[in-house]
Amino acid sequence: MKRIKRIAGLTAAAAAVSALALGLTTTAHAAQQPESKTPKPTIVLVHGAWGDSSSWDGVVSRLQRDGYTVDVPPNPLLGLTYDSAFIRDFLHTISGPIILVGHSYGGAVITNAATGDKQVRALVYVDAFAPAQGQTIGQLTAAQPGSCVLNPANVITQPYPGAPKGAVYVYIKQSVFGSCIANGLPASEADVLAAVQRPLTSLALTQKSGVPAWETIPSWAVVGTADHAIPPAELLAMAHQAHAHITMAPGAPHLAMVSDPGLVTNVILAAIRAAG
Repeated sequence: MKRIKRIAGLTAAAAAVSALALGLTTTAHAAQQPESKTPKPTIVLVHGAWGDSSSWDGVVSRLQRDGYTVDVPPNPLLGLTYDSAFIRDFLHTISGPIILVGHSYGGAVITNAATGDKQVRALVYVDAFAPAQGQTIGQLTAAQPGSCVLNPANVITQPYPGAPKGAVYVYIKQSVFGSCIANGLPASEADVLAAVQRPLTSLALTQKSGVPAWETIPSWAVVGTADHAIPPAELLAMAHQAHAHITMAPGAPHLAMVSDPGLVTNVILAAIRAAG
């Protein structure tokens, strides 16, 4: 009987040691498992008036080199209401977090497109409009003196099919595009940009902006100090209005993402880091 009890005791002790070893092994294995990583956000870049998706090429290549998925949807340039709805629908096709970036008029578009969208973790404005509710692009462009796009001698207008009464397409004359939009860039590059520009409907100048996304989404802003299209003083005023983290781009024209894609990329990366 004593021998049986002794064997039972040894068996129980062995079982306890085995369980302890298994627990230690499981704990060690768990400690070795990599921590779950937050998925990288998709970067969505929205171009402005008198440009197209290719204006982001320098930024796209840098972000892709860092392993980010980048989307550059076409901005229809048919008015703030339509364009914001178009970009909003595009955002709904993306899974996971989004960093939304807008240039020039594209800033007004993202301000409206991202409202209420919980996937959008940060807004980045590049020489861009960041309107408050009720403000129009026309009002903001004229808020400070010096915008070259308000000079009638610098633009060409063209009727277009299906346009609302009085609305026309607006182009920047190729002869002044370099000094107005692309100042500081090589003349050959400015000439190409002038030739491929996409027009903006005049309707976009008068449509009122809705509830701004920057009220609930953190924002960043790049301000080109040599912007001739949107006066830098107005860019700063809008950036402050949006409570944005501001980065100055010394000597940069309205196309800061073309003249200094590295700086613009760094600001986007800063927004990504802050958004987690």
